[in-house]
Amino acid sequence: MKKSTHYAKAGEVERKWVLVDADGATLGRLATQVAMILRGKNKPQYTPNADTGDFVVVINADKVVLTGNKADSKSDWRYSGYLGGLKFESFKEAMAKHPERVIEHAVKGMLPNSTLGRKQFTKLKVYAGPEHPHTAQNPVKIDLEA
Repeated sequence: MKKSTHYAKAGEVERKWVLVDADGATLGRLATQVAMILRGKNKPQYTPNADTGDFVVVINADKVVLTGNKADSKSDWRYSGYLGGLKFESFKEAMAKHPERVIEHAVKGMLPNSTLGRKQFTKLKVYAGPEHPHTAQNPVKIDLEA
């Protein structure tokens, strides 16, 4: 009897809500594990071309850290397309203005650059403080440092 590989379909995936506390977590290590959960790679029914991941709620985004002296030297840039439109922003400035976007930017870079990756990115919810509006979904708190 020949066994065939099971591929998950879009309608048969059961999505859970996961709560991650970023207090004292390293940015890159947090982002890789969050991206893995968003893609569904931690599940046995993972299918590369289907969205099998869970929803992820990240709290305390303002308490994420970088190792070494990267907090001083790391910077992001964006370009408007116009002459003189190149804007630089250091990690410290970004954390002071919008700490949620720092984690979102790190996770987005670890997802596929396709329509599937953009769909998976919509399941990420990041909040600077300890409160979040998703208590009705009963998110399961997980410890990523293990």
